[in-house]
Amino acid sequence: MKLSTAGNLKPFGPIYENAQKQFLKAAEIMNLDSNVGNFLLWPQRILEVHFPVVMDDGRVEMFEGYRVHHNTAKGPAKGGIRYHPDTNLDEVASLAFWMTWKCAVLNLPYGGAKGGVKVDVSKLSERELEKLSRRFFSEIQMMVGPQKDIPAPDVNTNAKIMAWYMDTYSMNVGYTSLGVVTGKPIDLGGSEGRPEATGRGVSITTNEACKVIGKDITKARIAIQGFGNVGSYTAKILNEEFGAKIVAISDISGGIYSENGLDINELIAYRDSNKGVIAGYPKATPITNEDLLELDVDILIPAALENAITEKNADKIRAKVIIEAANGPTTPAAEKMLLKKGVLIVPDILANAGGVTVSYFEWVQDLQTFFWDIDDIRKRLTKMMVNAFAEVYRTKEKYNTDMRTAAYIVAINRVANAVKERGYYPM
Repeated sequence: MKLSTAGNLKPFGPIYENAQKQFLKAAEIMNLDSNVGNFLLWPQRILEVHFPVVMDDGRVEMFEGYRVHHNTAKGPAKGGIRYHPDTNLDEVASLAFWMTWKCAVLNLPYGGAKGGVKVDVSKLSERELEKLSRRFFSEIQMMVGPQKDIPAPDVNTNAKIMAWYMDTYSMNVGYTSLGVVTGKPIDLGGSEGRPEATGRGVSITTNEACKVIGKDITKARIAIQGFGNVGSYTAKILNEEFGAKIVAISDISGGIYSENGLDINELIAYRDSNKGVIAGYPKATPITNEDLLELDVDILIPAALENAITEKNADKIRAKVIIEAANGPTTPAAEKMLLKKGVLIVPDILANAGGVTVSYFEWVQDLQTFFWDIDDIRKRLTKMMVNAFAEVYRTKEKYNTDMRTAAYIVAINRVANAVKERGYYPM
């Protein structure tokens, strides 16, 4: 399959171009219809906005933002909104592209979307942040809605900002619309289990990976890079519910190692009382982030940075399984090296999809105005993650390929079928 040049369509930048290459690898293996393939290679719609915010000192400052819908064949668009000074269209379009496949891997009734504002939030007051958030959401309101596009938190956005978004949209349309965003506070239609969702999904996926390689998870030695929300919940759930031994953890301050395993609850308490970092934890040996990646462990879980595993360190990695809790932690060059060594890599679009799955649960609850308890959330998430892993692994075996390509094949097939069944309208 070749990239379409119809209408002078060109990639937005290197990130999007790389994303397309991942898609094309799977499309070629599955012999995807080129007409459908070329349609799926490009975003359906892009909104770029430039909007004013009155700052606390009376100045009017202009900001740039984006909302991108990659595909909506399977349902409303779904994806977070991030605030970051380096946000650009290439990044946002690529993230929307990936969201389509992440939702499809879990067979959620969503397409992919993403949004962002180019801003350094550390330079804003609370009042300025609220003004910016409400104005941006008003600017993109033509794109969003509980049946059109459901945003969620991402980098530097949170439940409080989602509450502002929901209120802004509701005031503009004249009635309360809980389902317009997910990741909200519980009192405003948020879901139980959302903070732990991504980490729980990673933990479930890790357990399933152990099963297919014949490893007893209670005997597995695990290292986790990153101890924020995803890394800490992953460590806690793997340790407490699956009986796994977490021997090493790192964060921005460095890493720690304990041959006999770390006490995760004690470490979380230490971090929370130590300015949010694990540096100086007294019951473990200090190591670097680089050391952690190269430890003699069974499972490595990168849960922090993009491009953490590169061709420079791939040869030194000794783990037999890598679970991508972070987005894009493994470069394509590193992945080739690791696959040659027989490493099982569970890709991000599968491993960290627990977050968007519980976001889906939140949306369903909001539309029904009927809310589930935490046990229901966990049971439903487990079932969906286990089923998704099994489908991807069966596809891996069928096509004799790697897990990432298999995940793309599963996802592309679902979206392609939706496109074919809906047809092209107007004709």
